Order: sequence, then C-alpha cells, then structure tokens
Amino acid sequence: MSEVYKNRHATFNLHVHLVFITKYRKKVLGELHHDYFSECAAEVCKSFDAELKECNGETDHIHMLIQYPPTVQLSKLVNNLKSVTSRRMRGDFIDLRAAYSKPVLWSRSYFASSCGGAALDIIKQYIQNQRG
Repeated sequence: MSEVYKNRHATFNLHVHLVFITKYRKKVLGELHHDYFSECAAEVCKSFDAELKECNGETDHIHMLIQYPPTVQLSKLVNNLKSVTSRRMRGDFIDLRAAYSKPVLWSRSYFASSCGGAALDIIKQYIQNQRG
C-alpha cells in the first residue's frame, strides 16, 4: 500500500502525473535542462507543501509525478511550475532564450492525470524510461 499523508485536518494520498510540452514541440531540452528543471520544480512543489516524486522527459516534453495535499489547487500549482521553471531556465540557458523570439518555453496546454487507480511504481517506472 502506498504511503498515506496527514496534515492538521486531513489524511490523504493524492498524486498527479503532469506533462509539460515545449512551445511548438521544439526539441530544445537536453540532460542539463532536465536536471535543472527537476531542481526548480522540486522547489516550487515544496512551496506548495507538495513533493516532486519523479521527473524525466525527452527533448520536447517533461513528465512529473507529484504528491500534493488537498489544499492545493492543481491549476495554481501548474501555472506556478510553468512560470517559475520557464523564467529560471531561460535566464540560465542561452540556448533556450535563442530558441524562441518571445520569452516563452512551455506550451499553454498540459496533461494532468490523477494517479489513484494506477500503481505508483508503474507510473514512476514509465517516467524513468522516458529518456530514450
């Protein structure tokens, strides 16, 4: 059985599988970008009392598995993740700034799936195997 989390007023086990795609599906992400993204995303999650459990991807998208409390509005977490990671990554990687004429990195769309029914180990393994 997976871990059950508790806070002052709730006991919960909430996980979400998120996928962010680069703008125009440009293949601009490398290993250094993925590692830096993971660091930034973990910090953002922590500020929401959430935890980045797994993170990986390919050259044009990133998968994340995040555990979060019931007080978090998923849309706010996603918006924060996108804006913070985009700003920081474009600030630290010249190649990402040069890839787009405007200050963007992520597409406006994203994928989100609750993970209550699937075994988390299977989802983790799927995310770990994303980078060919």
